[in-house]
Amino acid sequence: MAKEKVLYSCTECGAEAPKWMGQCGDCGAWNSLTEITRVTTVKSGRFAGFAGDAGQQPIQKLDEVAPDDVQRQPTGIAEFDRVLGGGLVPGSVVLIGGDPGIGKSTLLLQTLVAMGRQHTALYITGEESLQQVSLRASRLGLASSELGLLAETRVEYILATARQEKPRVMVVDSIQTVYTEQLQSAPGSVAQVRETAAQLVRFAKQSQTAVFLVGHVTKEGTLAGPRVLEHMVDTVLYFEGDSGNRYRMIRAFKNRFGAVNELGVFAMTETGLKEVSNPSAIFLSRHEEAVPGSVVMVTLEGSRPLLVEVQALVDDSHLGNPRRVTTGLEQNRMAMLLAVLNRHGGVATHDQDVFANVVGGVRVTETGADLAVILAMMSSLRNRTLPQDLVVFGEVGLAGEIRPVPNGQERLMEAAKHGFRRALVPKANAPRKPIEGLEVMAVSRLDEALSAGF
Repeated sequence: MAKEKVLYSCTECGAEAPKWMGQCGDCGAWNSLTEITRVTTVKSGRFAGFAGDAGQQPIQKLDEVAPDDVQRQPTGIAEFDRVLGGGLVPGSVVLIGGDPGIGKSTLLLQTLVAMGRQHTALYITGEESLQQVSLRASRLGLASSELGLLAETRVEYILATARQEKPRVMVVDSIQTVYTEQLQSAPGSVAQVRETAAQLVRFAKQSQTAVFLVGHVTKEGTLAGPRVLEHMVDTVLYFEGDSGNRYRMIRAFKNRFGAVNELGVFAMTETGLKEVSNPSAIFLSRHEEAVPGSVVMVTLEGSRPLLVEVQALVDDSHLGNPRRVTTGLEQNRMAMLLAVLNRHGGVATHDQDVFANVVGGVRVTETGADLAVILAMMSSLRNRTLPQDLVVFGEVGLAGEIRPVPNGQERLMEAAKHGFRRALVPKANAPRKPIEGLEVMAVSRLDEALSAGF
């Protein structure tokens, strides 16, 4: 029989202690001891532990293991399937995080109702009562006699119920409310979150049940609980955007079965989250006439080219240290671009406040936005407009060169599909064959890009 022993481990150095202490005796860190369980396996037999033991898995060569194709289950929501990598993989564990009220429970309830028509589904709520879940389903116009509901927070009872019902997909809302009787700490603590998640992951792999875990986020916007929680699961999804905004975005930060940084766009309506099949249309605020400080760029979110509008405002500063403010862009990256513009473009902004913004609330982290940001800042500084049918992308190096970005052909095709007639791109991203209706201007230096843009 396996005997369980409760110990306390230091989160800083990993030292273990038989009881809780305010300070770690090895590294001296304060309040770093967390409760853990250690299972001591009692072995029997003279040759216990040898390779010939029952249950020991033999070593296999890589070419002997058949790479079976993963059979994905569609969730019934195309944008959600895109973020998951094409559908839900049996036995996978998906962790979803986001601000309160942004739509995590709404999306999962819609998903389970859609999948419950073909598969056995189980929704476990630890934060709301069954009446509250039923009220949300009624408000969203969801009706299902196949979806099972359970209000429970003890993981042992949750797993016993799941083994009896044998669902194909299960939701635990949320992991911070679930606890195990093996530990004495309160639900939501580091030890409880880690241990309960480990038991749920083990159940998912053994039973081939797809499990969704809902996670709380901290004030900084990261998932609450131990960082190891993100390493245990197969997929980590984050809701982006403000809960007061109509449009919500889900980004995959980790996915063992698909592309990372894949983006799904939804619109919150009275009947729940509705997928947005053409997100470029909501990020482009087509002005009636050209305005200074505005340019359209093509960014790449996962495998999807996305057109977004980059705006900049450059104004005289009345402070000793001019302000550098960005929304949806990296602030340090903009400071570097201003230095490159000064050195290789001959434009000084040391006495100017610079503000940069990506319209629509989307966050652009790739370097392909460099050229668009520089052109938007120059347009605002000189009070000169850029053509409305111009699209821009490219990375700017410290030496003033325009460097290529990945998937340039796909970006140009997306721009041509939305009616753009001119494109300013790096020379290495120039298409080999002309694109119908699109004039491509390929540049290799910053001064060439400024001349071509204006």
